[in-house]
Order: sequence, then C-alpha cells, then structure tokens
Amino acid sequence: MRPTFNFKTLAVAITAISAASVASAAGLDRSGQDITAFLQDGLYAEASYTYIDADVSGKDASGNKIDDIAESYDFFRYGVKADINDTFSVGILYDEPFGAAADYSGDNNFVAQGDRNAVFQDVLANPNITEEFINTTLVPSLLTKLNPGNADDYTSKEIAGAKADYAGIVAATAIADAEEATTGEGTNVEVRSESITAILGMKFGENKNFQVYGGPVAQRIEADVKLRGIAYGPATGYTTHISPEQDYGYLAGISYSKPEIALKAALTYRSEIDHSAQLIESYPVAPTVSRGNLPASQGGIIEITTPKSVNFDFQTGINPTTLVTAKVRYVPWSDFEIVPPLYNDVSKLATDDDKGLALVGYDDDQWLVELGLAKRLSPALAVSGTVGWDSGAGDPTTSLGPIEGYYSVGLGAKYNVTESWAVSAGGKYLWFGDAEGQLPTKKIVGNFEDNDGYIVGMKLSYQAQQKFN
Repeated sequence: MRPTFNFKTLAVAITAISAASVASAAGLDRSGQDITAFLQDGLYAEASYTYIDADVSGKDASGNKIDDIAESYDFFRYGVKADINDTFSVGILYDEPFGAAADYSGDNNFVAQGDRNAVFQDVLANPNITEEFINTTLVPSLLTKLNPGNADDYTSKEIAGAKADYAGIVAATAIADAEEATTGEGTNVEVRSESITAILGMKFGENKNFQVYGGPVAQRIEADVKLRGIAYGPATGYTTHISPEQDYGYLAGISYSKPEIALKAALTYRSEIDHSAQLIESYPVAPTVSRGNLPASQGGIIEITTPKSVNFDFQTGINPTTLVTAKVRYVPWSDFEIVPPLYNDVSKLATDDDKGLALVGYDDDQWLVELGLAKRLSPALAVSGTVGWDSGAGDPTTSLGPIEGYYSVGLGAKYNVTESWAVSAGGKYLWFGDAEGQLPTKKIVGNFEDNDGYIVGMKLSYQAQQKFN
C-alpha cells in the first residue's frame, strides 16, 4: 500500500524540535513543555531527541575575555496517546522541562585565580594595595589605634574608623583564603529536571470537536552550583548541592479541532510545583563575616517552586498541501527564585535586610512565539520552516545564564516510511539577545554580546486510526 500523507493528517515537519527553548534563553526553560503528542488523532506514539549547542561569551567587568560558558546538552521526549472510545482519550508524556548548564574557564573574574593581591584590591577598593603593605604597615597602624592603652591619643571617630577598616581587612583576608583554596576552579552551574504527565481527555460537542483534558504531573529536580572568582566577592568559594526531589502538580486544558480543514487549537495550563529538597551548602567566608554566628557549611532544606505556564498551540490548513502553525508560551519567571538558606543568611548581613538575596532570580516574565509553514511535497514527504522569538526574562540577568532571549529560524522535514510510521528531522539557528550579567546585589559583573546557537532534532512517530462501534 502506498504511503499517504493526506490533507486531514498533514503535520508540521519540524515537530522534532518544535517549541524547544534554550537553557537560560528565558529563565531555566528547556523543552517548552509541549503536549501536541496528546492532540494527535487515533493511536499515537513518539520519541524525540534534541541536541542544543550555544555559544555564550563576553567580557567581565575588568575587560577580561570570557570564553564560551554554555555547555552543549541534549534531552529526550516521549509521548503516547490512545482513544478509549470516541469520547475519552488517555496519554503519558515525558520531558525534561527545566535546566541550565554553564561553565566558566580561562583568565577572568569568574575563575579563581589565587591572586591574593587582586582580591584585596577588589574588596578594599584600592588598586595599589598589596598584602605585604596590609601586613607590615596597615594592620600594625590599626592595631595601635585600637589598643586600649592608646585610647586617649585618638578621637572616637578615628577609633570607629579603625574598627571598620580592620573588619574590612579581616573579611578581605577570608575572601583571599577562599579564592586561594579554589585556585583554577571556575564558576559552574548545572540544573536538571524530569517530568511525567498523565492526561485524560474528554471530547464533547455535536461533532466531538471540543475536548477538555487534564491530569497529574510528577516532576523531579536537582542542581549543583559553584561560585568562583573575585566577581562574586565574599561568595567566592560558595558551593551547593541540591539533592534530587520529586513533587507533584497538574495540567489542564481545552482544545478544538475541525478535521476537514486540519484545524487544531489548544490552550494548556500547567501549575506551579512546590519542592522541598535536601541541600548541602559550603560558604567559606560565612564564619568571618558573621563573626562566628554562621557556619562554613551546613545541610538543610530548600524550598523551590517551579513556575506555572500557559501554552497555546494552533494549526490550520490553507490549501490541501499547506499548513500554517503558531505556538505561544508564557512563563512568569519573575516569580521564580532559588534561595539557599546559608547563602541567604550571609546576604542579610551584607544588605542589612531581613529578606536577604536569592542566589538566582529574574526580573521579567517570558513570552515565546513561533510561527511555522509546512508544505507537502509528495504523499510521503513534507518540509517546513519556522521563525521564532523569545523575550527572555530580563536584562541585566543572572551571571549563571547571561542571555536575553533570542530570535530563531528553522527548517525541517517529515517522511512517512509507511502509512503509520514516520521520521522527522530539523534544525534551528538562534541569535541570542545581548545581556549584562549581574549579581543578586545588582552589581554588573559581565557583558555578553553577539552570541548564537543551534538546535538539531529527530523524531520517530507511529500513528494509526482507531475505530469504535
């Protein structure tokens, strides 16, 4: 039997990578949490593989070159869907929705260089100071002022100033020790997640054109972060490991279809998911800056809430061989924070604020828009193209993912090997928005410009019609 690729089931060839985000293009978005596998007709199954390679480079605040910090990564997505009868459908989807992978190297402020003089000059805001000068001249002078026996020789203002200067030197020495202890290590972040979604759908309406669907979502997250280099000031040497933790949320949506013109539209909401994960933190400078009130390391619990999202998926035929598509995604990243307890406690001392600072946070919400056009060239072959825009999650942004959104173009193809089996492949090129990397204190520590990346993907899919009495 000759393979068919008829108007009713005309599909977008680039579905192997449709709606795929890039790590830190907006927040921690990766997969785009696509559910279009569940919206397919009849019995349907797919397995997708996506590979992303980005080039994110720039300069630190001192003008030093920062080589590519974005680690390439890949992920899989799986989905299966079946109709129970002409009213009810069920499906299971697996994806890796959120993640980050950044690694600094080279001679810049995000790598521990072990240069103690550079640390003192940065922390004490004096480009001419050296450790030898501190030890042989400055500290003895301050200790003289602070000696109770010499109290009558100095004003109270001079003594208060000496106390502040001496405290600053003690803190700078602790930072220099932490920098020296991690010499050669670069700032590194890795965030990983997995998600399994179970969906039950119910069709209704005179011709079963409408469908409501929903179900539970199981999500697992884990993370590792290392802050290194004088860019992070007192936080250089900070390390945290967030152990794998699984928790649950839900998905709900509504869709409409009109098969005679290949029209499908779906609006899908995913809830926030609250995680309480075990973590271990190491903060070498904490005991010094807190005057012994905080430990250098501790275990505990971190509360992380992955964000809710809304996806809109649309397609319609414009003639018997051509299909247009649109995807819109919204994620309120401005509500998202990662707040490790020890890191936060130290930041309260630095900011004199009871709230303190988050290790990772974003200023803006994400909007992603992608438009596509697919053309059937033969009964078995179709090609497609897409253009896309991702708003990013604010600029300046975290130094752990300094990208301010992107523009993209993509090409793909789908070939029906048999009436039921098909393979798809495609690629996208992305132009990243320029971004300034900042610390949680809002200090700008890097500038990242003229960066780009690409995505390639493949998908194997199976589809068969189901008939019911």
